[in-house]
Amino acid sequence: MSITAERKQALVAEYANKVGDTGSPEVQIAVLSERISNLTNHFKSHKKDNHSRRGLLKMVSQRRRLLDYLKGVDQNRYQTLIKKLGLRR
Repeated sequence: MSITAERKQALVAEYANKVGDTGSPEVQIAVLSERISNLTNHFKSHKKDNHSRRGLLKMVSQRRRLLDYLKGVDQNRYQTLIKKLGLRR
C-alpha cells in the first residue's frame, strides 16, 4: 500500500525543481499520485476495506487542493505536471 523509500526518492528526483526539493507542489502531487494508485490496486482485492478507503479519499482531496493551488500560481507548471502524470484524460 505505501511506497518504498527508494521509489519516493526517485519521484522526488524526477519532479523536484532543485536539489533537495521535497516540498514543492509538483513533488507532493507526484508522491500522492503514486500512493493513490497503490491504494486503488489494493481495493481491487480488498473491496470492504473502508478504513483505507477513507485515507484514499483524504489523499485525493489533498491532491486536488495542491493541483488547484498550482494552477492558481503557475498555469504552465500545472499543465506540464498533469501531462507528465497523465491525470486529465
